[in-house]
Amino acid sequence: MKIKTALLIASLAAAPAFASEQSTQLTREQVRAETLKAMRDGTMLSAGEASLPMRQINPRAYPAPAPTVSKSRDQVLRELNQAIRTGDMLAAGESGTKLNEVAPGQYPTQGLAAGPSKTRDQVKEELAEAIYRGEIAANGEDGRMLKEVYPGMYRDAQDVAAQRSYKADDTRGL
Repeated sequence: MKIKTALLIASLAAAPAFASEQSTQLTREQVRAETLKAMRDGTMLSAGEASLPMRQINPRAYPAPAPTVSKSRDQVLRELNQAIRTGDMLAAGESGTKLNEVAPGQYPTQGLAAGPSKTRDQVKEELAEAIYRGEIAANGEDGRMLKEVYPGMYRDAQDVAAQRSYKADDTRGL
């Protein structure tokens, strides 16, 4: 029993050392004023296991909180209609994806800069170059490229350029 008492006293004595330090010490009157305000407002925690504010346990016993500035009904409806139109609503299920991510073709694109686009032939040429260099995603979930998965099968860009210039020099000499 003496050990328990000694440990209890030691822990109570050491508690202030572990408590977070405040930059300014509150006076007794400031603490008392804060406590009385919390009791009046219902923000004082209740006793027991619930540890809920008194306002939640008995809301009628305390004054209503001050209303916060919120959006009007028209503003909310405008935002809802825009979200429906652009697909910014969450899709069904637990994935957390938006409708415009699930079916992008059904909604207008946003944020794309209107500028010159590439021709079909340019895109085909870029794809062929990427395949040749192994710069396309390998099948898998780790996000590595083919040249990283199979390093012996693909040459890096410097080797390809050097090989092309060597072949060009070799054919000129003949």
